[in-house]
Amino acid sequence: MKKLTDLPNIGSTLAAKLERVEILSPEELKAIGSEKAILKIMTVYKKDACINMLYALEGAVQGIRWHELSRERKQELKEFYEMMKIG
Repeated sequence: MKKLTDLPNIGSTLAAKLERVEILSPEELKAIGSEKAILKIMTVYKKDACINMLYALEGAVQGIRWHELSRERKQELKEFYEMMKIG
């Protein structure tokens, strides 16, 4: 894979946001992980970052559609997102 949009769940809009925060390739996204990626996105796009974006990023990291994430992983991400919003 050469482009972020080659990953599941990553359309042109999310790819542009990732690129704006210097996550430029699928390999970079997989290396940084979904949690760190959403934190970076929030530094620039605080109002746009949502739980569904976090799910999409995690699905992209795992190479699956976000709907296929395990219930346990979704719960972990939800808890992370809630703590992130508070902080």
